Amino acid sequence: MRIGHISIPKAVILAPMEDVTDIPFRLICKGLGADLMYTEFVNSEGLVRKSGKTRSKMHFLEEERPFGIQLYGGDDLSMEGATVIADALRPDLIDINCGCWVKKIAGRGAGAGLLRDLTMMRRVIESVVRATALPVTVKTRLGWDESSIRIVDVARMVEDSGARALTIHCRTRAQGHQGDPDYTHIPAVKKAVSIPIIVNGGIDSPLRAEEVFSSTGCDGVMVARGAVTNPWVFREIKAYLATGTVIPPPGIEERIDTLLEHLRLSVLHKGAPKGIIEFRKHYAGYLRNIPGIAKIRHQLMQYSEHGQLVEYLLALRERLARSGVTEPGGPGILAGA
Repeated sequence: MRIGHISIPKAVILAPMEDVTDIPFRLICKGLGADLMYTEFVNSEGLVRKSGKTRSKMHFLEEERPFGIQLYGGDDLSMEGATVIADALRPDLIDINCGCWVKKIAGRGAGAGLLRDLTMMRRVIESVVRATALPVTVKTRLGWDESSIRIVDVARMVEDSGARALTIHCRTRAQGHQGDPDYTHIPAVKKAVSIPIIVNGGIDSPLRAEEVFSSTGCDGVMVARGAVTNPWVFREIKAYLATGTVIPPPGIEERIDTLLEHLRLSVLHKGAPKGIIEFRKHYAGYLRNIPGIAKIRHQLMQYSEHGQLVEYLLALRERLARSGVTEPGGPGILAGA
């Protein structure tokens, strides 16, 4: 996959996800093998109106490169203005969100709402391309619904508008995250355009990633919700693509150690108690299938000080080790034992 100066064979990419892909989470995924990452999606209207909260979503670290800022909006002028602001931060690329299915976004003509107005979608892409010398990429869905899938035509339009790559979430807007993704349209898209095609939707394991690469001929795969509960998926996919070997999943000790590092990064970049409170959504993924998980999570929710959490989690790791629990789902103890 080549986008501007970025060249990554069989790229494995972390998807932009609202309220998930902040700096701490991205750093964890980068350390586990993610090839390319993005901001959470950034509201173009908020940027041009000089919202500090919106602007803060674009902050990234040099160690995160290659890196993209993703913008969304349904108006070409605000998207152009937002691109100028984003460009000044010098990411490696600018991505346009034409795929968000959430009603408050798509219903007002942004995100996947642009699939109902391809003329505006073209204008948005062209306005962003005009506003920056950086590579511009687009992320979209197969169509608004099953009856309006025109993804081959959309891909040609995206390329003609100056975009340098296209990510396709292989569900329609009507599906949201429900139902199986349909990868069968991707080979026709690959034949129709010369820009890289990245496949998103349902990619949560090494076997699925290999299947998608093999069956579609795509240039990269993008992992979204699968990374939330298993950030090791990047390491697992890349090992399988390189060697054909399915490496073992992380044991409980590694899970807790990674949780502690993620928590440390959250407090470092957000402060306390904000970094602790916002981190709570990650406990379920890191500690899933651990014996007594309900009681453990309840206890963790009571803490608002970093030191207390570290002490509790280190003690938990030790208790599990003493009980012989090394893998999630193994026989073991309750949290307070």
